[in-house]
Amino acid sequence: MGKKVLITGATGMVGKAVMLECLEHDGIDEVLVLSRSLVGESDPKLKELLISNFKDYSGYKGLLKEYDAAYLCMGVSVAGKSEEKYTEITYEYTMALANILYELNPDMVITYVSGEGTDSSEQGKVMWARVKGKTENNLMRKGFKGAYMFRPGIIIPLKGIKSKTKLYQFFYDYFMWAIKLYRKIKPEAVITTTQLGQAMINVTFQGYDQDILQPKDIIDVSRVK
Repeated sequence: MGKKVLITGATGMVGKAVMLECLEHDGIDEVLVLSRSLVGESDPKLKELLISNFKDYSGYKGLLKEYDAAYLCMGVSVAGKSEEKYTEITYEYTMALANILYELNPDMVITYVSGEGTDSSEQGKVMWARVKGKTENNLMRKGFKGAYMFRPGIIIPLKGIKSKTKLYQFFYDYFMWAIKLYRKIKPEAVITTTQLGQAMINVTFQGYDQDILQPKDIIDVSRVK
């Protein structure tokens, strides 16, 4: 019997990457995407649940039971956002879902995508890093069977995936040569969307000896079979 997983952020670059790897994985039978809009994919494994309020999942308890893993990939660019708004989207949305999932099944494995440079102390000067750190810390304290925080740095999109952030996509369109050159110089610092998705799946099945995964860890665990 394969695993049932749910994903947030599947309309974005990272979430879509994880979704595609899950749909291709023989050990996963069902993929539930939680989103405001349809992801534009068709697959027998795929189910979609449209959410209007990311702070309140009380009406969806019956639909969220019995999942083995949650891949929390929803994120937003910090550009132009106040700390209050960024905290709402990054921390409050994430914890609202985590709280209901823990109530329904504490034996789940969850993975959360934050970013390289996340501030675990929650005290630093960089706003986004503090908020991400707070989110990571609260997810790890929650008590799930497994909780893994992914901190990718530079990500190369594969399989036709595009970034919804226009600035990021601009760099991918015009400066991919520089990213690939940097990868040759520091191969442990650059990952692909495929490696990220495979790594998140692999920690679900096999665990990992660290709660926080840096780019090198993500590359290593993506190879585990």
